[in-house]
Amino acid sequence: MNVSRCVARLAFVATLAAVLAGCASPPPPRPIEPARPQFTSPITAQQVMGKWGLAAYHRPEDAARTEAQARQGCRQPYVINAGPSGGFMMYLADDAQPSEVVSKQVGNGPIYIGLPDEPPGARSDREVVRFDGQVLVLKWMDPEVAGRYGTMVYVRCP
Repeated sequence: MNVSRCVARLAFVATLAAVLAGCASPPPPRPIEPARPQFTSPITAQQVMGKWGLAAYHRPEDAARTEAQARQGCRQPYVINAGPSGGFMMYLADDAQPSEVVSKQVGNGPIYIGLPDEPPGARSDREVVRFDGQVLVLKWMDPEVAGRYGTMVYVRCP
């Protein structure tokens, strides 16, 4: 009996040691998320909030004429409001409700307007072709959307 108690104690101590060793080992490493480039917002929400005339063109030679048409659009302006998280509200392609977007740029690269949780240049983004505070020209990144909507010209309403 003495031997069986000794074997039982040894088995208990071995089990306890194994459990404690498992507790002492470090947790498995977490998968590392790929680093996203930090982007800046060179165009602020305050710079684009307001009422805009809107028109679009498909051929570059129509840009000047389209800008004049956009001025006429101030009779029924496209309104850009502040977003709840510091961005601004604009419609994405084929969406009936506006979404909060931001301007984003990496380094000295192109400026885009799009969803804040997507990298600059994402398919749902628009590239800023021109912005001077009074005129904003945006080109859709998705070729299919660009084919339908063209290059968007926004002219600030008086």
